[in-house]
Amino acid sequence: MNSVVVDGVRLAYEISGTGEPAIFIHGALIADSFRPLMSEPVLTPHYSLVLYHRRGYAGSSRPGGPTSIAQQAADCRALLHHLGVERAHIVGHSSGACIAIQLALDAPDIIQSLALLEPALIVGSTGPAYREALLRGRQRFGKEPPEQLVDEFLQARFGEGYRAPLDRMVPGAFEQAVADAATSFDREVPALLEWHFGEVEAKCITQPVLAVVGSESKALWERFDETYRFLLEWVPDARGFVLPDAAHGMQMQNPRGMAGALADFWARHPIRPGA
Repeated sequence: MNSVVVDGVRLAYEISGTGEPAIFIHGALIADSFRPLMSEPVLTPHYSLVLYHRRGYAGSSRPGGPTSIAQQAADCRALLHHLGVERAHIVGHSSGACIAIQLALDAPDIIQSLALLEPALIVGSTGPAYREALLRGRQRFGKEPPEQLVDEFLQARFGEGYRAPLDRMVPGAFEQAVADAATSFDREVPALLEWHFGEVEAKCITQPVLAVVGSESKALWERFDETYRFLLEWVPDARGFVLPDAAHGMQMQNPRGMAGALADFWARHPIRPGA
């Protein structure tokens, strides 16, 4: 992978395909969660796909302490600047979708479209329970084996039997998640708990938004469906998509379906020369 130093932190990145730029912002634990999309034939002939490891993950360097959602958004913006990208499609998954939202609010002129894959929003009736679950995970980290915490975290979101398909689609992902557990549980949870997003902020998003939920996600956790419905209700220009045969690990569980949905969405909102 290539790398660039941003605010004293090295970010590892790679690019696949040619065409309109699109950048993937991964969520907690699995830094290469978007890797299955990097070779999808419906995308690579038309889009320049950028995968990067956020600070604290895999090939990127470790920060000294907690990093805010706003700083993470600034990292992504700096990477785009380094690449000479003036305008791009942004795709965020889980906590990465929260970073994508913040980027849209802070720098709307550089974003052509926004795809939000089950963002980690603390909203609605499920918000208090989700907040408590995040706090419990942080409190348990350092007291229990990280392998156990990572397994529980992923099983709750990806479903039972997730491990074999994950190992097949993203080899080494579980082991890397364990290695990066401190970043997820100890540094990112506080940032997510401090971040605020609600209807007022949602109505400030001017870009077209694709809100994605997995067909199997609601059965695992009601909050996935609730946040999906809030996005469709709050964001002025939002359309929804239910990805078949997938839960929260959607781009790994059904990469072909996810790639097709993104290709269709981006084709509807192309980057015009000089825009």
